[in-house]
Amino acid sequence: MDEIEQIRERKKQEMMKGGQQGADWPSEPAEVSDDTFNDFIKKYPLVVVDCWAPWCGPCRMMSPVIDALAKEMQGKVAFGKLNTDMNPKIAMRFQIEAIPTLLVIKDGELAERIVGAKPKEDLARRLRSHL
Repeated sequence: MDEIEQIRERKKQEMMKGGQQGADWPSEPAEVSDDTFNDFIKKYPLVVVDCWAPWCGPCRMMSPVIDALAKEMQGKVAFGKLNTDMNPKIAMRFQIEAIPTLLVIKDGELAERIVGAKPKEDLARRLRSHL
């Protein structure tokens, strides 16, 4: 019986430590809407939502940075993209006044707000601080 209990405990620890590692985590930003936002932020322990609009030049500059970070941080951070023009409820809920704005959400709660276009290295450093 002791061996079985040890195996159970080890598996439990692996699951708690790893969260939802692997294929379940998106390798690219997921489209998020007013309707899907809450489910998305509950599904992963650490989420970054890129609040953007198609007409926003700095938002378009950030898009490849967000795509690259989503690939590099897969299994640790889930990235989403929220078009603020099409999803005003979430934009109002988080008082998005400038775009691009990145919402860093840890365990369902807003942990950090990053406003404006930032270099990839700066964003990666700031996100690693939440791991």
